[in-house]
Amino acid sequence: MASSLRLEVQDRLEEFTATERKAAHALLANYPLQGLATVAQFAKGAGVSSPTILRFVARLGFPAYADFQARLRAELEAQLNTPLARSSVLSDKENGAEDPFVEHLLANLRETFANLPRVELEAMVRLLADERKTIHLIGGRFTDALARYMAAHLRIVRPDVVHVAGQHGNWLDQLIGLGPKDVVVIFDIRRYQTEIIHFAEAAAGQGATVALITDSWHSPISRVASHVLPAQVAVPSPWDSSTALMAISEMLIAGVTRVNSERSRERMQALEDLRNAHDPLRRSPDQL
Repeated sequence: MASSLRLEVQDRLEEFTATERKAAHALLANYPLQGLATVAQFAKGAGVSSPTILRFVARLGFPAYADFQARLRAELEAQLNTPLARSSVLSDKENGAEDPFVEHLLANLRETFANLPRVELEAMVRLLADERKTIHLIGGRFTDALARYMAAHLRIVRPDVVHVAGQHGNWLDQLIGLGPKDVVVIFDIRRYQTEIIHFAEAAAGQGATVALITDSWHSPISRVASHVLPAQVAVPSPWDSSTALMAISEMLIAGVTRVNSERSRERMQALEDLRNAHDPLRRSPDQL
């Protein structure tokens, strides 16, 4: 399974010269559209010369600029594929594997964590563990379940956790008052939802910190996100898989719990006490 060129560029930033890094940052800031422009347009947007763009592309291993653009177009096509379009190329068996779906799930997990930016992961854990911040979690049509799951866990181990749920109009209500003391965690995978992108842009515009959990092609929200954690989602099915996204969310939950273990333990004990107090089946005979 081929990884995104975007991830490769991110991983290799230190290899580039100063001017090549400017090209890399321009590409990452407007991926993949910046690379689909002409050499001259790419160079102008990055503030470098055309020969620098060609050297940057060559360092990435492409014999010619046309080969570089072909790779970007292939990724864009995969990103825009609908479930119906993907279903037309599926088969019951793949390469003789007994269960290609399971193999893809396992490969997604391995590749996700092999390429997950460790610095980003640790920074997001620290951010989510900071009790001075209010955490807001939101997801799309299929990923809202992940946002709700993560919010339910974080709410146990720290205060001020909000799941942005309900109708789109209610989302806009929750934008009121968002600012520098707020963190918005967003799950967004292909096909990216316009209303969630607008929510993220508005939140960032008001000073909130946006943290994105997305697929390997990166939601447009990455342009305004301070932290981005990409996951592999493609499987031999009309539907993308949320397995790696769930794994990332559970790593974040575990990390936040671990950062302040005493606080987490106290809050979990308080929750257990409340459950015992309000559950007749858990009360002792003298309390009934």
